[in-house]
Amino acid sequence: MRFARLIATAALSGAAVLATAAVPAQAAPQADRGPVRALCSTTSADFTVRNVSRPINHQLLTVTNTGSEPCVLVKAPLLGFDNDTYVGAQPIEESAPQAVVTLEPGQAAYAGIRLSSADGSGENGRNVRTLHVFLDSGEGSEGGPDSIALPKGTWIDDSAAVTYWQSNAADALVW
Repeated sequence: MRFARLIATAALSGAAVLATAAVPAQAAPQADRGPVRALCSTTSADFTVRNVSRPINHQLLTVTNTGSEPCVLVKAPLLGFDNDTYVGAQPIEESAPQAVVTLEPGQAAYAGIRLSSADGSGENGRNVRTLHVFLDSGEGSEGGPDSIALPKGTWIDDSAAVTYWQSNAADALVW
């Protein structure tokens, strides 16, 4: 009796497999990843920079989405000082957030700028007056630079660095 049930079960299973194989294959439904967001551009963004009391030798860069659609910020801003192109500050890779930062219209994001080494070990120190901000598309800059005046007395050296974009100012100033 037990053997007969086993044979019957196997026969039914085989029939089910054959029936399934005869049905034309259908594509699996795509996972909904939500709306695709455009990269933020300097043409629809407003930038400000200000000194902070802590950590020393740092400034806070703020970008606000002035466009009418949400956009995303990837990586760190590409920065140049005065006549430099964007080689003026290296990205701090350890500051990369777990996800790209999405900005709704009117919303802001932040990047911390380390201007110089705290111990004075940086070289080629100089006063700078202008910051050129490019937005990184992951494959270079997205749009032209936005140039903003730096606070008076801004001093940089070769150790200048910048964090990835962060959703809040406190996270941008940890590095």
